[in-house]
Amino acid sequence: MGILRQLAEYLYIKKKDPDQPRTQWMKYMHGMNRISLIMFMAALLIIIFKLVILPMFR
Repeated sequence: MGILRQLAEYLYIKKKDPDQPRTQWMKYMHGMNRISLIMFMAALLIIIFKLVILPMFR
């Protein structure tokens, strides 16, 4: 599976493949990956805000 496709599935942009086996541990792993991706994107937004937006108003 491609990286971009997996990211789209984590972020609910693309539907999951129904033929893939779903185990409880896979659900846990995908949930943790989803949380880490959301936290990473939030951190990027905060960094961009601090480095780009705030200096514009000083």
